[in-house]
Amino acid sequence: MNDAAERYVKLVLAMGEHDADYVDAYYGPPAWRAEARDAKQSLLEIRTSAEELAVELAAEVRPWDQIESLRLDYLRRQTDALIARAEMLEGRRLTFDEESQALYDAVAPAHGEDYFRELNAAIDAEVPGEGPLAARVEAFRAQFVIPRDHLDIVFKAAIDVCRAKTMNRMTLPDGESFTVEYVNDKAWSGYNWYKGGYTSLIQVNTDLPIFIDRAIDLACHEGYPGHHVYNSLLEKALVHDRGWVEFSVYALFSAQSLIAEGSANYGIDVTFPAQERVEMESQTLFPIAGLDGKRAEQYYRVYDLVSRTGYAGNEAARRYLDGAFTADQAAEWLTTYALMEPARARQRVKFFDKYRSYVINYNLGKDLVREYVERQDPSRKWDVFAELLSSPRLPSGLRPSP
Repeated sequence: MNDAAERYVKLVLAMGEHDADYVDAYYGPPAWRAEARDAKQSLLEIRTSAEELAVELAAEVRPWDQIESLRLDYLRRQTDALIARAEMLEGRRLTFDEESQALYDAVAPAHGEDYFRELNAAIDAEVPGEGPLAARVEAFRAQFVIPRDHLDIVFKAAIDVCRAKTMNRMTLPDGESFTVEYVNDKAWSGYNWYKGGYTSLIQVNTDLPIFIDRAIDLACHEGYPGHHVYNSLLEKALVHDRGWVEFSVYALFSAQSLIAEGSANYGIDVTFPAQERVEMESQTLFPIAGLDGKRAEQYYRVYDLVSRTGYAGNEAARRYLDGAFTADQAAEWLTTYALMEPARARQRVKFFDKYRSYVINYNLGKDLVREYVERQDPSRKWDVFAELLSSPRLPSGLRPSP
């Protein structure tokens, strides 16, 4: 499979010449990237080569070794996703669900308005008052904004505690580290740019006010035990220890992203179970941010309820990208059912424009990763989680066997 793996990497790099977002990370041979830039293959040439590779991978005899078998499945699925992305860039139109299945190996459940109305009723009881619920939630959360001049010290404190917890349960490669930058004018709130060599650049978007919960969310999701750890463990276990070059490149619009985003979100809960998080933040992060730690429990009651509206984002994206909603209608849906302040809702619609069905990777991905890990021995939760982060397992491989 090594030859097929090299061909796959070079096809991903070739795709990156047509799609600036496609290659999220690459730390393989620099000559391969230069070759892709010089060759300037057309989308048709890339797709044809990928289809030939897919035929060869389909004919490959399945190895007896489990991780080698997972590797074959991974290469097959990633190549199929590359073909689908090439077809999309060539003009093929897919529905939201067709696209997510083709790219991310999963389809998110659909929820109607009644589902979200029930969630809103529970939130309404926690945030009583007059006016629209979204405005009341925003006014409540506005009391817990991290002051701009406190952002860096709060994030550094959050990173320190997340790293300490992770290091206590996982063995990370020597020399791993990352740096943090604060940026503006992005469609996302935070991003990890993995550089290889166990290093990352994490960027935090400060366009909108940042609430206190985002400190731990971003420190865990982007850092420990999220994207930074995931990429570092893959590099150590699969690229260096096994010589699997396909993991030296990360194709953003592929099944790998559901594992990456789902594990990063689940990693927050693994690191800080609900009550432990409240106690830790009330004593550390709230005071550092200049907030009243005695209100942490109240804040996280509302936070936990609001977080359950996450699938409203999927539904807004599905209806918007399938043509049932305009951009304004999608933003209105997000305000009503995801309880986003209008500016955040508009920012989220921009995310839909740029990343499309990628949105399922955060909530559906978290649910699939959680269910996979917690089906195993509860006493080994961290071990099972670390094994997942070091493996080529696919989203469809997270579900129980029939």
